Amino acid sequence: MYAPLWCKSNFSFLEGASHAEELVEEAHRLGLGSIAITDRDGVYGMVRAHVKARDLGIQLVCGAQVAIAAPGSQLASSPVTVGLGHGEAHGRGPGWSAETDELTPQVTLGRRGRTKRAKPRQVALDIDETPSTTNIVLLAIDRGGWANLMRLLTSARRRCDKGESLAAWREVCERASGVIALWGGEGSLLAGEPEPPPTVVSDLRDAFGDRLYAMLTRHRRADDVTREARIRARSVAAGIPLVAANEVLYHTRARRPLQDILTCIRHGVTLTTAGKKIRGNDEHDLRAPHAFMRLFADEPGTIARSLEIAARCSFTLGELRYRYPSERLPDGSTSADHLRKLVDTGAAWRYNDDVPSNVRRQLAAELAVIEELDYPGYFLTMYEIVAFCQRRDIMCQGRGSAANSAVCFCLGITAVDPVRMGLLFERFLSRERAEPPDIDLDIEHERREEVIQHVYNVYGRDHAAMVCNIIRYRPRSAVRDVGKALGIPETALDRAAKHLSMYGLVEPEALERAGLQEHGSTALEHLARLSDEILEFPRHLSVHPGGFLLGHEPVHDIVPIENAAMPGRTVIQWDKDDLEDLALFKVDLLALGALHQLHLGFDLLRAHRGIDFTMATIPAEDAATYDMICTADTVGTFQIESRAQMSMLPRLRPRTFYDLVVEVSLVRPGPISGGMVHPYLRRRRGLEAVEYPHECLEPVLKKTLGVPLFQEQVMKLAVVAADYTPGEADQLRRDMAAWRRSGRIEKHRERLVAAMEKKGIAREFGERVFAQIRGFGEYGFPESHAASFALIAYATCWMRKHYLAEFTCSLLNAQPMGFYSPATIVGDSQRHGLEMRPIDVMRSEWDCTMEPADDDYGFAVRMGLRWIKGMQLADGKRIVEARAARGFESVEDFVRRAHVPTRTHTSLAEAGALGELSRERRDALWQVTGWIARQGDAMELGGDVNGQAEFAKLTTLDQIFWDYATSDHSTIGHPLAPMREELRAKGWPDARTLGRGRDGQRVDYVGIVICRQQPGTAAGVVFMTLEDETGFVNLVVWQQVFVEYAHVIKTTSLLGISGRLQVQEGIVHLIAERVWVPVLSRPVAEVESRDFH
Repeated sequence: MYAPLWCKSNFSFLEGASHAEELVEEAHRLGLGSIAITDRDGVYGMVRAHVKARDLGIQLVCGAQVAIAAPGSQLASSPVTVGLGHGEAHGRGPGWSAETDELTPQVTLGRRGRTKRAKPRQVALDIDETPSTTNIVLLAIDRGGWANLMRLLTSARRRCDKGESLAAWREVCERASGVIALWGGEGSLLAGEPEPPPTVVSDLRDAFGDRLYAMLTRHRRADDVTREARIRARSVAAGIPLVAANEVLYHTRARRPLQDILTCIRHGVTLTTAGKKIRGNDEHDLRAPHAFMRLFADEPGTIARSLEIAARCSFTLGELRYRYPSERLPDGSTSADHLRKLVDTGAAWRYNDDVPSNVRRQLAAELAVIEELDYPGYFLTMYEIVAFCQRRDIMCQGRGSAANSAVCFCLGITAVDPVRMGLLFERFLSRERAEPPDIDLDIEHERREEVIQHVYNVYGRDHAAMVCNIIRYRPRSAVRDVGKALGIPETALDRAAKHLSMYGLVEPEALERAGLQEHGSTALEHLARLSDEILEFPRHLSVHPGGFLLGHEPVHDIVPIENAAMPGRTVIQWDKDDLEDLALFKVDLLALGALHQLHLGFDLLRAHRGIDFTMATIPAEDAATYDMICTADTVGTFQIESRAQMSMLPRLRPRTFYDLVVEVSLVRPGPISGGMVHPYLRRRRGLEAVEYPHECLEPVLKKTLGVPLFQEQVMKLAVVAADYTPGEADQLRRDMAAWRRSGRIEKHRERLVAAMEKKGIAREFGERVFAQIRGFGEYGFPESHAASFALIAYATCWMRKHYLAEFTCSLLNAQPMGFYSPATIVGDSQRHGLEMRPIDVMRSEWDCTMEPADDDYGFAVRMGLRWIKGMQLADGKRIVEARAARGFESVEDFVRRAHVPTRTHTSLAEAGALGELSRERRDALWQVTGWIARQGDAMELGGDVNGQAEFAKLTTLDQIFWDYATSDHSTIGHPLAPMREELRAKGWPDARTLGRGRDGQRVDYVGIVICRQQPGTAAGVVFMTLEDETGFVNLVVWQQVFVEYAHVIKTTSLLGISGRLQVQEGIVHLIAERVWVPVLSRPVAEVESRDFH
């Protein structure tokens, strides 16, 4: 028996060729008692390995391979303190950095007014196996050793650019306590030439003592003998014991070809040019005990030593104990006392000093659980963040399971009254729950960075870091990267990638359709096979949309912190699933465009109409708003603007807020997969009696007409119908969320169905409920989450119905967000009679603005300078400032005083934005280029730039074409409007005509694609929305049709569709049978589509 001590998973990004779980599973299958995971410069896959090892009962040794600067390099002799700034709460001012003792760079504004930060000083290094670096494998013996390893990796990562890491020898020695060092692998000083400096050897020996070992590796390569001789001689001279430890890169030799490909991708080379970068054979697999013992038969002591080392490493991730950071409290108060006072004050505010008795009881029960579980600090932190947002006039709202909590409601974190709605607190927090509560806070997206930097400043960068997001290989990225490594031209790979789905497997047929067979059947076979193997492998690290790990103790004692790509951000090496598996707290600060849009809309109402509204004061249950919703007139609104939601609205016909809660939840994989949608609709319309499979289910299902729609209902149903305890029901909920990752949901199936049958509930109902549970794993809403979103959905609908100008203006200024492009938003508003005015340097601000108009709305919307392609915020400000100083008198005066780049001048002219200065675009462009040429004397125009040229007037079609080319929209009209006579002559009707068609009618339709969707739950069906000047056409493309016409569907803006109409309950869809590219006498503008998967 032996212990593999040097194993790299695929979280040694683009080096290891097996998942961490696969390595652990294989070690267990081989009968090994332990295995070490030692990924390169990180512990990214350690939690996954820990969970698998815990489940299988095998010991996991936790470590990492650490890159170190070569002796004598500048880094090796530099100070080792790294910028882990302490915030105000820890005795330093905001932004203090231990590395520079300077304030962090100030926040500035980027394009479109977004915040950005100056990039901190970092060391730019090329550290991948270069002569200037070496490495060492470090293993954690105990909790203190783990903390030392985490701090070492943090300092090595934080001093470098994203994706790089480099430690100093001095740091390694200073962090030696509780750590075992394995020295001598490939790329190490001990194994290489020249001989390591005596000071390095003595420093390591002094620091690690009997925890320093020399690795003996045998990979059956030509240089094994030479390397082993060096290691033996040097280790004997230094008194360092030997241990057998081969480098493991994959759990089975079948992964060797994939490892070669990963190496090529990492180095940016092809298989034919990789040379010695590729390992020379397939001897880097996880060996069976007998094979490993045979390999080191002459050195049995080194095998035994591997077991001794594993036995010394008793640390497990289960030892990580975590306390939430303590807030600064009033003198003499505990966290629990302070929380109770804030809740009492908040309850008086929420209920106008008349708190109902049932609310008091609920608050008392919740506070008891919170105090018992020692969570007051968590709630105080969320309260502090919300209070900061309120002080800065930043709109925010809690969502998710936190909306089940009356405490969160009274603290102002959430906006839904859970007592009034009868929501389940245990969905959020319970004594039996094995994980901390999770509060998601939505923040208006343009101002979220202010909140993120506030968290960094208050807690310090050693106590706060953002959670990572693992970017994994999907079919398109897999084909591109693997194909490059195989030497296939990038143009061919780009063409092939467009034929592939975002998810699923890499279909060889799609590669053939893309023409890759011309590169040979063998290359095609290798590409398909290796691309499939690399799917779900981590490609690189990103930042979670808003997750923060906060800790009372430094976060870098738990997990390494590294620099994110975005300046001013730091990120830990674990993702949200890892934190959940370890029961660590995560604060989610999420960006939501709808909140920013509403904030802008309320500001416009105040500025232009003198009306002061907030989310809390807009009229509730407004009949006119629900009338609009029932007709699916919801373009630009929150949550109910998608094709699927628009199809559901006329069928559900929401008339109350709770109806809207149901609507938000209904179009989700959970209810759809469980077959719950149609029964609910039939019962709502009185076409089917409301019945309950058993009388015990009536209290659970009554408000949804006997049909389970929400996660909380499934949990309650498990308790009353299948005799689950509340804790087991919560485990069911967690297994719902993680079923794809863990597969644990299957263990509930027979128990649920059998227990229901035993109580007289039909098995068919139980099977449907379980199918719904699986669907919730895909994307199911808790009722509390749906209620939070329904509030925002209602607010956006109310504003759209009653104040379309403010709604449209704020929606355009909040872009990018939502389902539709600016062109669609502009066109839809025009169809509702709102005047949309073009970009004009004489009137436009950077953002869109409202101007008085003589119509029913009272205002028109003026498009802003921000919509000129390529224009920067600073350029827009210069134009506005120059105009404010003195109005522009001519094109020449504008060009002379605006001080913007030449390309911006020409774009403004082409967009017709010079307006009153020159009515004709070609004339304006001539004047602009002529003046610039005279100033620079560098342009040959082929004519007299001082003279006046004569240009033909642009047609309406031309003007629209130029508009889209320069600003992605047109206020003049839709690209198809000028072509309508020709379209009608060809027998191609408009969207309005199709909307009046009959079920089964065969039609040919031509429209512009504005949206493509291919949901993972839709069995290969693609949904598309096409548009013309009269409205939308919803298109259904079945899988076999999509496969046949995939290239045209994915790459063409103007599409022709032949098919039949499906008209059900007033909802019209066009079922595609043939897809084609229409031929028109004139080209029409290319329109941006928004595609979702």
